Amino acid sequence: MGLKRREMTNHRDTIHTYGISVSVFQKDAQTDYICLTDIAKYKNQTAPNELIRNWMRSKNTIEYLGTWEELHNSHLNTKGLTDLLTEAGSNAFILSPTKWIKETNAIGILSRPGRYGGTYAHSDIAFDFASWISPQFRLYLIKDYQQLKQNSHSHLNTEWNLNRQLAKVNYRIHTDAVKDSIVVLSSQQTQYKYATEADRLNMAIFGETAKQWKNENPNATGNIRDNASLEQLTVLTNLESFNAELLISKVPAEERTKRLNKMAIRQLQTLLTNTDSMDKLRNLSPAETSKNPQKLN
Repeated sequence: MGLKRREMTNHRDTIHTYGISVSVFQKDAQTDYICLTDIAKYKNQTAPNELIRNWMRSKNTIEYLGTWEELHNSHLNTKGLTDLLTEAGSNAFILSPTKWIKETNAIGILSRPGRYGGTYAHSDIAFDFASWISPQFRLYLIKDYQQLKQNSHSHLNTEWNLNRQLAKVNYRIHTDAVKDSIVVLSSQQTQYKYATEADRLNMAIFGETAKQWKNENPNATGNIRDNASLEQLTVLTNLESFNAELLISKVPAEERTKRLNKMAIRQLQTLLTNTDSMDKLRNLSPAETSKNPQKLN
């Protein structure tokens, strides 16, 4: 598993996670789209498109996709979105990528014909779909995707949207560094009213807000996330999608902070369990990882 080889056609690359080849193409200098059809093959090699349709017919999925489009698509057909939300939940309701695009004028999901055709989605959406397929598969997919973005020979390396200079990050994480990466929030911290959702995520994983970090590091280059480790950024990506789901579900602010912190702790422990970091962890199968979790010292 992992990034074993790279295939390219124009602005296309392939990442390999748990034996599944997943195509990625660069829509523009800032935007990557990942093949949902390939991700679905992790669960169903013969009928991946059925899984995509099952995922899309869920009202929660439509709300998530709709929220993403509202944030990124100035030409969203809001009436079409409302109609689909009204239909969702009925036994006869079916939603395909083509219908979603046609009814809402969506830009987050694309259907591509030809040799490398299939259903593609913006990386934000693709990772959410991967979580629906398998949370563990999603975690490794994000890790391999980030490796791809670091590769100086990759066509997708133009300007990674996170722009964190990940090539400089040390992959060898020692035990002391692992302990320093894990933040357990106090009751007072979880009750604090954060000005933005970004700072809620910062607190959940770093234990402080962006302003607090800047005050503590006045001479540092960049912000708190620019100076994060590769593992912290991997988990942060997961927290962003998880928080979006919690917001849609109207989970109270204090409860969201607690759940985000617990998720950050759990995933950092998974990524940073020994001095070999992800090099050794990636060689474990999902079954081996779940049966033999390594403990922090």
